[in-house]
Amino acid sequence: MKRIITLFGVFSVLFSLQFIGGGFEAFAAGTGAEETFMNHASNGLDTFWKFTGFYNLMSNPSNLIMIAVGLFFIFLAIKYDYEPLLLIPIGTGVILGNIPFAEGYQIGLYEKGSVLNYLYFGVQQGVYPPLIFLGIGAMTDFSSLISNPKLMILGAAAQVGIFATFLGASALGFTAQEAGAIGIIGGADGPTAIFLSSKLAPTLMGAIAIAAYSYMALVPVIQPPIMRLIIPKEERLIKMKPPRAVSKVEKIMFPIIGLLLTTFISPSALPLLGMLFFGNLLKESGVTERLADTARNSMINIVTILLGITVGASTQADYFLTTASLKIFGLGAVSFMVATAGGLFFARLMNLFLKGDNKINPLIGAAGVSAVPDSARVVQHEGLKNDPNNHLLMHAMAPNVSGVIGSAVAAGILLSFLL
Repeated sequence: MKRIITLFGVFSVLFSLQFIGGGFEAFAAGTGAEETFMNHASNGLDTFWKFTGFYNLMSNPSNLIMIAVGLFFIFLAIKYDYEPLLLIPIGTGVILGNIPFAEGYQIGLYEKGSVLNYLYFGVQQGVYPPLIFLGIGAMTDFSSLISNPKLMILGAAAQVGIFATFLGASALGFTAQEAGAIGIIGGADGPTAIFLSSKLAPTLMGAIAIAAYSYMALVPVIQPPIMRLIIPKEERLIKMKPPRAVSKVEKIMFPIIGLLLTTFISPSALPLLGMLFFGNLLKESGVTERLADTARNSMINIVTILLGITVGASTQADYFLTTASLKIFGLGAVSFMVATAGGLFFARLMNLFLKGDNKINPLIGAAGVSAVPDSARVVQHEGLKNDPNNHLLMHAMAPNVSGVIGSAVAAGILLSFLL
């Protein structure tokens, strides 16, 4: 190491002497040569200055706002453990996308031929979301849903937020296609939001994706107050009977039947639902463990990195800081709250028709949004706060995973109506 440093130092000194010697030669050659040397030096420094971020920041100081947003995302991920696997790549991408630069040199995400632009292809053409769904399918255990299929209704009920926000966005002046893409934020499913917005509203994709992932990360903050407001104390104490054991055959048949049923209902969602159930079949078949392991580990990690970085980088200030983006964030918050409330109210409604130990704890209705597994964890936490012996995690996973399916079906329905 010392030899390398010494060698580097010698070359640096020789280069400096050559440069200085050349400068003195030009000076000795006369006034014309001196002026030429000074002009070259001045032009070089001027070009260098114009390429720096400091110079380009002056033409668009709003980049600093977005850089602060990126740093805030990273802070939330590290300090409070809010979806760190998503917020750290997205936050870093926001910073990368808002470093000021001279345009026309294939640097920025929106410049054709740049590296970021090539990576962004997977977002624009909807390549990354199905691969994420493949990994989710290979991770997910649907046993809780198979053992108590009536809880799938809660996953469907939570999708009311999607359609309510569609109406709200239309009322605020967005086109039908844009309103459909914004509404899917209520499903709290980032990949689905990206997939749908890439088809219906590509110009709003950055704002929609950031809003969707932001509210996914804020599930532990947004949902508990709504749960306490809607569910009375005595209903929060309801204990559910343990789920029944699920056979190997049932686990294998579920992804096959689920694939056929959901894709016949909503063929437009085939890229998402097909990959979700395919990933689950890899997991449950028992003979493709190597493929399942790749899907739920290496592949989903790589795609998450690429997706997070490029979605974050798409928030360049001149494209992102608009009135439309503020409206999207407001509508997204309303959508998520309506979706949570929809699941909770429907859970209470179901209990009117259930007797004895078949009654469900209405708290699990909040898990109907597809923020897996965060919503289920929030339900578990709220249940334990009211009764330290009331474990709701496995019960909450049923509406949680059905919410993933429900949001994809809802996206397919919107796509078939609006495309």
